[in-house]
Amino acid sequence: MIKTAKTAGFCFGVSRAVKIVEQLLNKGEKVCTLGPIIHNAQMVESLAKRGVRVVESPEKVTDGSTLVIRSHGVAKSVTDRINQLGINCKNATCPYVMKIHKIVAEHSGQGEMVLIAGDEKHPEVQGIIGHCTGEYHTFANCEDLEKLLNKFPEWKNNSTCVVAQTTFDIKEWKKSLKMLQKLCTNAKIFDTICSATSDRQSEAEQLAAESDLMIVIGGRHSSNTNKLYDLCKNMCEKTYLIETADEIPQGIARTAERIGITAGASTPASIIKEVLATMSEEIKNPEESKSENFEELLEESFKNYNTNGRVHGIVVSVTPTEVRVDVGRKQTGIIPLSELSGDPNAKTEDIVKVGDELDLIIMKTNDQEGTILLSKKILDAQKGWDEIAEAYENKTIVHGVVTDVIKGGVLALTNGIKVFIPASQATATRGEDLESLLKKEVDFRIIETTGRNNRRRAVGSIRSVLNDERKKKEEEFWEAAEEGKVYTGVVKSLTSYGAFVDIGGIDGMVHISELSWSRIKHPSEVVNVGDTVEVYIKSLDREKGKISLGYKKAEDNPWEILKNQYPVGTECEVEIVGLTQFGAFAKIIPGIDGLIHVSQISNERVEKPEDVLSVGQKVNVKITAIDFENKRISLSMKALLDNSAEAEAETETEESAE
Repeated sequence: MIKTAKTAGFCFGVSRAVKIVEQLLNKGEKVCTLGPIIHNAQMVESLAKRGVRVVESPEKVTDGSTLVIRSHGVAKSVTDRINQLGINCKNATCPYVMKIHKIVAEHSGQGEMVLIAGDEKHPEVQGIIGHCTGEYHTFANCEDLEKLLNKFPEWKNNSTCVVAQTTFDIKEWKKSLKMLQKLCTNAKIFDTICSATSDRQSEAEQLAAESDLMIVIGGRHSSNTNKLYDLCKNMCEKTYLIETADEIPQGIARTAERIGITAGASTPASIIKEVLATMSEEIKNPEESKSENFEELLEESFKNYNTNGRVHGIVVSVTPTEVRVDVGRKQTGIIPLSELSGDPNAKTEDIVKVGDELDLIIMKTNDQEGTILLSKKILDAQKGWDEIAEAYENKTIVHGVVTDVIKGGVLALTNGIKVFIPASQATATRGEDLESLLKKEVDFRIIETTGRNNRRRAVGSIRSVLNDERKKKEEEFWEAAEEGKVYTGVVKSLTSYGAFVDIGGIDGMVHISELSWSRIKHPSEVVNVGDTVEVYIKSLDREKGKISLGYKKAEDNPWEILKNQYPVGTECEVEIVGLTQFGAFAKIIPGIDGLIHVSQISNERVEKPEDVLSVGQKVNVKITAIDFENKRISLSMKALLDNSAEAEAETETEESAE
């Protein structure tokens, strides 16, 4: 029997890098890769036949080719050099490796020493080192780490940042962690080993322990492949490392009953398939060779349990943990909640009710208890994959529910299938909170499918659908947009120079000067993110797709208010806001100040305004002149004093006449 590891083959980062190169080639572009795109000679040779050149430095790109940085990543100095040379570049660095670059750059920049678990000569580690700005050291295993700690005992009290190469050996990492946690109390440890690497190593080790013969497929220069080989060799003496099916020792497949196959992260699926086919052919009795795929496992289980595979049943009872069905036999059909739906949050009563008819698959029979264990989930998955494949081919939109937020993205359930949606494809823009998607219904497209049968995987993109919706809204907007048109929008973000407002599928900017008639230092003095505001289009640049918005309303213009409510001759109370040698400035209404000249402060001679007035003081004045063109207003305290004196004089004259 041949069993292939579920995790064998391309990891996410490698698959992404190869896809970037292939997409560029499909567009007719010339492509160079900075070093081999992956550690697999066959894939590199295949790409070379399509015109891809491997260069060792940016300076070698002289023909206008697009330079692709491989998944291992490079030092910061290299990307700086690429930018200086003005080379068109696509960065295919694995997102997990980019995360390590950010960690070491941040902590090294804070003066911390960096410890890197990994092979110092490996391109990935070289790239990590290139993002350190201070002291760093590498260690290949626990013994190397112990030597470093003995050589530098002062580290025990120093602040240290510890990271690991994404493909570092899990067991060595765990041993190293115990030592670090014991001896370096100030160490900040970041577990940066890729989860796919961890899963791959664990599965390979378990598979090797169950096998008489173990085949590890991958490039001999590949770090993660060599680690797989070492792990498998420890568990299975007959372990072989091969790069292609041609290297399989002749007749070896016929010497073992249980054969395990795994592959490194840089091994193409085509090579794995070729190895599997070759070994199956070499087995003397091919009909006894059972490559463990979905349909064969089901078929075998059907034979073992003397069933006919599929049954049709009627729901007779529903409980929170299981559903019982009548399948037309003496045995009672039982569907556990875990086999009713792939949604971990699902409830039995929400899925079925008594009387519902269901198509089911028999998982196990128990003649002693008179029960049959059934699954609706597996059958739904079979149907679901057909719909997934069709959606992928036709690029149609799929509807689902986000069931889990995991490392690197979310899982969405659709038709019984869980589809992985990377963080970069889960929201309209990077950096948005993924937790807000949990348990929400979403629309997405299938952008990638890999594997076959029970090893199938699907990758989706919510962003693709959101981008289409946004594009449609943008087209509708530009068709109807015109200067002066009023919109109700939502404030999306604030900058020091203005606020960006979503006015229905497209963002426009309200400049800080357009937010208030008064002078403000920051937009947050007027609006906040999430506010619903009414704006109007001030200007449009259709060619550049830019929209300038206005927020201030004419009726709120303080000069209009002044014109209507404070004509010349108006007497009012004002607040002193500033003092100069020639007078005092006073606030009439928010946004408008007037000048009380030193000669208009009092009937008596005033040498300095501050001798009579102070900032914050409130006084009564008369508006004596308004220059709207130059926006100047003259105020007088003296005029009110003169009026008061005249009034008193008139009163005295009247009293004398009497």
